[in-house]
Amino acid sequence: MEAKFQIFLILLAVLAGTALLARRVNVAPAILLLLTGIVLAFVPGMPSLELPPELVLLVVLPPLIYSASVAMSWREFKSNLRPIILLSVGCVIFTAFAVAAATHYLIGLPWSVGFLLGAIVAPPDVVAPLAIARKLGMPRRILVVLEGEGLANDATALILYRFAVMAISTGMFSLPKAAGTFLVIVVAEVLFGAAVGWLSLRMRHRARDPQVEITLSLITPYVAYWIPEHFGGSGVIATVACGLYMSWNGPLLISSATRLQGIFFWDLVIYLIEGLLFLLTGFQMRSLYEKSKAFPLDDILLATALVAVIVIVARFAWVFPATYLPRLMSKRTRERDPAPSWRTVFVIAFTGVRGAVSLAAALALPFALPNGDGFPYRDLILFVAFGVIFITLVGLGLGLPPVVRWLGVAEAGRDEHIAEHESEIAARREALAAALKSLDAITDDRELSDEVVKLLRARHEIRANQLPDSLDPDAHDVTAAGTALTRELIATERKFIHALLRDGKITDETRRRIERDLDLEEASLSNREYRRIPL
Repeated sequence: MEAKFQIFLILLAVLAGTALLARRVNVAPAILLLLTGIVLAFVPGMPSLELPPELVLLVVLPPLIYSASVAMSWREFKSNLRPIILLSVGCVIFTAFAVAAATHYLIGLPWSVGFLLGAIVAPPDVVAPLAIARKLGMPRRILVVLEGEGLANDATALILYRFAVMAISTGMFSLPKAAGTFLVIVVAEVLFGAAVGWLSLRMRHRARDPQVEITLSLITPYVAYWIPEHFGGSGVIATVACGLYMSWNGPLLISSATRLQGIFFWDLVIYLIEGLLFLLTGFQMRSLYEKSKAFPLDDILLATALVAVIVIVARFAWVFPATYLPRLMSKRTRERDPAPSWRTVFVIAFTGVRGAVSLAAALALPFALPNGDGFPYRDLILFVAFGVIFITLVGLGLGLPPVVRWLGVAEAGRDEHIAEHESEIAARREALAAALKSLDAITDDRELSDEVVKLLRARHEIRANQLPDSLDPDAHDVTAAGTALTRELIATERKFIHALLRDGKITDETRRRIERDLDLEEASLSNREYRRIPL
């Protein structure tokens, strides 16, 4: 037990160090964590670390999906539902069939095994490419489509995966029955996920205790995921539906104290989960290398290269027609949603990085069939899945920044960024104006002292003066200078408070309350900080 805990501490240290290095070299942390895990796996004396598939599918996946869906805007998800469904359902099924056909005709795998392999490697990961895409400042719609696809495609892939395993295990498969089951699972999980979200929100609203509410928020994704999964569903769709329900209905029911603490809690949880997941994925290379000795090296490399090429090409072959054909066939679609630039479509097609869910699905394959025979091609599927993850994560992940710069897609993102900040400033001013109007009405209705009214108006004026008039460089410089000076003043207050504590003039409890106010003010400065945008 002590040795396992020591290894866990080592992994946390490696995670922190790799994250700092990734920031210095400007590379996505997921890529460096995967490479670091591979290197550490072959260090002499390093114990072999197996990644239990149930850990990913039942423990790690629910909070990742839930957190991403809560962060997703339901309005943006709904307005981009067509491209998201075309990618998360259509592209996954198309890719699975393409892999099945290629592996059957070119390397002789049975159709059922090829389809199973296709279902495993079909869903792109959402973590690594989105981290890169956000840093590159790509247009908002690209991010929404990629994030929406990443939320839903695991559900499609895991359902196909179950069908394929069942077909191999029993030797029976019915396409109409499978299609009907798929539709039932989707509808039932959407309704169940929304119900779990509704129940969780009501329980949290009644609790009115940040610690209890955050605990309930941690339980929520597991309830939404485990129950449908137990009854043969995927669990992913229910978790996504639950998260989207919380995103849309939660702001007015969740207290500010819970929201502030919950943000820090969930940011840390997701950071640790994602980092350790990619690190442990790299560690699997050692056990996979040992298992690969049972196969000729040429066969493994050929199968891995073939499947990697197929999943990349299949995504391009699907994304371009799926983008332009609906608009060619429907005038209404064409008028409501004009066709995007081919550069935008190319970036979406290029962002096909596979992740740890594919490896977890491969690891979750049974070792034997019901009749006692070994599961066919299990070790080969494992190695190919890892190879596809490595090739797409490192190759496409490192290639995405130069591709985005070459295509100039970030230019549109920069314009959106400017417009978004301008609308934010306008929204803040309008909200302050509404609050001032409310203050005037309250003053007329109630007998308030002049001191109270004067204090409230002073607070209003201070907050209004902190907003820049515009995003031009001169206004930015004034705002930035004021923010920097405010931070200096806050630092001075901190030093003075600590001096009072050392002199015994205040207690530690008093110091903590004052520090909390200073922390909130400093966090508020960071939240309102408008970075200079090149014009």
